[in-house]
Amino acid sequence: MVVNSFSFLLFFAILFALYYFAFNERTKLQNWLLLIASYVFYAFASIKAIPILAVSTIVTYYLGLRIAKYNDSNPRAASMLTTIGVCLGIGLLLYFKYLNFFISSFASFFNSVGLQCNAHNFNILLPIGISFFTFKLMSYLIEVHRRKMDATTDFVAFATFVAFFPTILSGPIDRPDKFIPQLKAKRTFDYNLAKAGFNQIVWGMFLKMCIADKLAVYNDSVLNSYSFFGGSSALFALLLYPLQMYADFAGYSDMAIGVGKLLGFKIALNFDYPFFARNIAEYWRKWHISLTSWLTDYVFIPLNIHFRNWGNWGVAISIVVTMTLIGFWHGANWTFGLFGLYHGLLFLPLVFGGVMLKRRKLKLNSWNLPEVRYLPAMLLTYVFVAIGLVLFRSDTLAEALCIFESLFGGQFGFSWCGNVIPILLLILLFHDLHKAFNFCPRISKLPFPIISSFLLLLILFLSNTSTGDFIYFHF
Repeated sequence: MVVNSFSFLLFFAILFALYYFAFNERTKLQNWLLLIASYVFYAFASIKAIPILAVSTIVTYYLGLRIAKYNDSNPRAASMLTTIGVCLGIGLLLYFKYLNFFISSFASFFNSVGLQCNAHNFNILLPIGISFFTFKLMSYLIEVHRRKMDATTDFVAFATFVAFFPTILSGPIDRPDKFIPQLKAKRTFDYNLAKAGFNQIVWGMFLKMCIADKLAVYNDSVLNSYSFFGGSSALFALLLYPLQMYADFAGYSDMAIGVGKLLGFKIALNFDYPFFARNIAEYWRKWHISLTSWLTDYVFIPLNIHFRNWGNWGVAISIVVTMTLIGFWHGANWTFGLFGLYHGLLFLPLVFGGVMLKRRKLKLNSWNLPEVRYLPAMLLTYVFVAIGLVLFRSDTLAEALCIFESLFGGQFGFSWCGNVIPILLLILLFHDLHKAFNFCPRISKLPFPIISSFLLLLILFLSNTSTGDFIYFHF
């Protein structure tokens, strides 16, 4: 049951009616309703993983209460409990997501040095969304230990924060100090917030169904059969893939944030025009913001403090480690690790050139677009990102190398897909709905049903009969 499906529409219609008509201004009942709905929604995705979500939530809740109690009376015990809680979260990821990877990697290593090793992978269930809800659990314990927030005594509110159905499958990763207080506040129907939420849902559907899914047709046909296509086709698909990734992931994020707004919540921003970035540091401040900021706060900053006496080398080590972890966060594969390492290495010229310390504000022209002088830097950054996504998309390192080889070897014939040019025109026209408002002030004055109806018509006529899976559902 995905957000852009009829089953979800029915599910949400029932929830919405109960939420605002039966339980309006009754916060505790609204939270109970959201908690039950979230577990029902998660059960549709992975019913066998419900016990993992429930048990990890209960354990973290009670750890948070003990940490808050010991913060003043026994700081050492509070630190120990925080460490235990974080290790439990990491342990969940290591077991469910990475155990088979470690086994096969060690077996391959021993076999490569002449030591016979017959390893058998375990049939381990990978709970969908585990990379997202474990980060929520760990950040809660860390924030309580750091005294950035009080431990909540409302278990229903805490469990709802962890399992909140719009974000549990693919984020954004909300912070507890921002989201839990919203669960404790009274929530009534807010027309302006609901209007913004509905627009954002429709826009997310448009990104996913009219751009990402259409681009996937061309990209999959070329990159899955790269040996049969010319270098030009492979290069074109490679340059289109970041747009597909953006439309797919930002589309889901917009839908999740929009659903949250309809329920009276403000969910964390996840994208901020990433292709307007002038270097790789700007790109990661604009792409998957909730993940980048999480790892910045809990990994990069502690590492940077630890290596502060090493100067720029300490900053470089901290960045490379953090980016490599970002890579492995996406999956248990060496291709993801190299993807993260590649991005970490792209930071090094910025670190040693002092650019990291010079955050110059992006100047916009009268059309609310970046000035032309930024275009070369933006295009170069985009190309670097596209190159890295070869590793991200490949199942093996050998496959990634073959794709790179197809870019520079063989015939440079070109294979067109009839959908590509219209899609590119749509991207140029509707890069972002808010940008479209800024392009033409008259558009912003139109009633929102007109704008949303126009996008819904585009979705109806341009979308595929069956929408593809969201890319980040696999992580």
